[in-house]
Amino acid sequence: MSQKKDELNTDRYFIWPVLCGALFLIADVLLFFTDAKSAFILAFVIVVYYVALGYASVYSRKSLKRDIVNLALEESGAQAELMKELPIPYVLLEGDGEILWVNHAMEKVLDGKELNRLQQLFPELGRNLLPSEMNHAIAHVKTMKDKNNKEVECFYKLEIQRFHVRDNNEFSTFSRDTQSMIAVYLFDQTLLRKYMIESENQRMAVGLIYIDNYDEVVASTDPVKLSMLLAVADRRISKYVQEISGIVKKTEKDRYLVIFQQKCLEKMQKDEFIILEEIKNINLGSSMHMTLSISVGINGNTYQEAYESASAGMDLALGRGGDQAVVKDGDEITYYGGNSTVVEKNTRVKARVKAQALKELLESKENVVIMGHKIPDPDSMGAAIGLYRLGLSLERKAHIVMNEATMSVRPIIEDLSESEEYDEDMFINNEEALEITDENTLLIVVDVNHSNYTECEKLLKQTHTIVILDHHRKMKDSIANPVLSYIEPYASSTCEMVAEILQYIDTKPKLKPREADAMYYGMLVDTDSFVNKTGVRTFEAAAYLKRNGANLTKVRKMSRTSMDTYKVRAKAISNSEILYGEFAITTLIGAGIDSPTVVGAQVSNELLNIDGIKASFALTAIEDRVYVSARSIDEINVQKIMEQFGGGGHLTVAGAQLVDVSLYDATLIIKETLCEMRDKGEV
Repeated sequence: MSQKKDELNTDRYFIWPVLCGALFLIADVLLFFTDAKSAFILAFVIVVYYVALGYASVYSRKSLKRDIVNLALEESGAQAELMKELPIPYVLLEGDGEILWVNHAMEKVLDGKELNRLQQLFPELGRNLLPSEMNHAIAHVKTMKDKNNKEVECFYKLEIQRFHVRDNNEFSTFSRDTQSMIAVYLFDQTLLRKYMIESENQRMAVGLIYIDNYDEVVASTDPVKLSMLLAVADRRISKYVQEISGIVKKTEKDRYLVIFQQKCLEKMQKDEFIILEEIKNINLGSSMHMTLSISVGINGNTYQEAYESASAGMDLALGRGGDQAVVKDGDEITYYGGNSTVVEKNTRVKARVKAQALKELLESKENVVIMGHKIPDPDSMGAAIGLYRLGLSLERKAHIVMNEATMSVRPIIEDLSESEEYDEDMFINNEEALEITDENTLLIVVDVNHSNYTECEKLLKQTHTIVILDHHRKMKDSIANPVLSYIEPYASSTCEMVAEILQYIDTKPKLKPREADAMYYGMLVDTDSFVNKTGVRTFEAAAYLKRNGANLTKVRKMSRTSMDTYKVRAKAISNSEILYGEFAITTLIGAGIDSPTVVGAQVSNELLNIDGIKASFALTAIEDRVYVSARSIDEINVQKIMEQFGGGGHLTVAGAQLVDVSLYDATLIIKETLCEMRDKGEV
């Protein structure tokens, strides 16, 4: 925008002194022809004159503008007086942010401070005071004093507008320009902010407390001591809620509803829900420790929304194995605890109910598509084959999504291909799956509950009828809105879950020996030959597979590896690094070996056999990703560690993926995370 003639421009006030100097210079030239000595003296005087004029031009310009503004305001009479006495702090700034004029209210804000720029009072404004598009900002001052002369934190809302000042004392808005000035109004938001915080703190939070293993504790406790155990647990829960000035109501034998003010949540988070440990430490001679799951819903617009958030959070807590607290604030979820091994539930009621629901869903659809996770392993493939047989037994067309047969599942595929009883389209790739999947298709996802890790994520949008069967702990970014979700972290494998479901289907589907072999192989791998995460139901599922013709010798041959793979595994183990005497970390390159992630998992399991090792981490580099396989026996929760990188799993078996990092950098990241979590006492 061009500069107007009547706008405030201090350059015009220095034109006449410059012209006078020019006349003296002409006179000096003429004098040089008559009296050279006098001419030199006059030349020296002219030089001093121009130096002084330049100094005045540079250092007096701001003062001149300030005086002009003050004069303009004083000449405006009543308007100037009104601006000075305006109860709202008001300040005029030079275009670069230097203070030109303030009213009395602003002087009180300055509290006697001699400041040149507004940024000295409000550092939030930054070096470049205000871009042309900014017209307001929130800033605070920590040095204000109240009536008792105590420093208090004050907050102001700044309303800002750029102006040009004209000679006729009129003001007009103007876009950013070096000649413009800035008018700033300050609105005190301190009291409003205080009330907003108080209102936020006084909002009611809704909490749910469940006893995870109530039935198991009752069954394992002497009847004489049982009533005392439950009374002690009730008393400690009630005392914990009373300490945060909340109220608690027991709604069922193992469930509690808690209401408290949201401001008390900070204390609960600070002590990381200490009630979780207090309940576990109750010891009245029972062979099993009681554990709790806690969920808190906050910042809901209504109590109903807060309760729904708490209910959704409880689903996550139970899906992750219990013994933990979940705080759900909209889409933001925070976890606490989760350090106990998941207790196997002896009751099979849930499995029976899920089996019946799955049968009804299968009968309502024409096609069945079964999908596992990327880089399939024997557990996901074995579970998919078991469900494939279930679909065929109900006279439904079934397919398994698989893009690449990895080393670990290739023996299963080769064994099935030797039989002519299976259709050629038993296994389909992503493109084929997308073509046949529609609203009349039941999509079953096995061994994974995170959408990003599925074999074909686009399939999840092709149909709304989705079933999830998984034994990993539920993640906050799990697949949305499944019609049936059966996630049991206590299960050793998804094959175990499918084996139970097959037993409770009233049509009694019969597995083929090859299918039983595949499912048994999946259980064998996920339990590390039945030494990890095994329970009574694990061996009962294995017995069911054995009755259906599983050949243990054949399964053992399936699990053998090549000599090259064995050498890679041995090298990774020998090159492992021990951190803090309890963490084993090693790396291996995925190029040149088949199913490198499976090898990484095998290496992690092997490292746990070293005396003193509490957790192991094998990092496998494949293209632009680094796959982390984490294992522990019982003392370290590797799931919490892997969740730092967006991964998950179980307390003793977990994994994660790091994208766009080198193997070396990924190793440093793992080490730094372990160091940080160890210092905080989180591992």
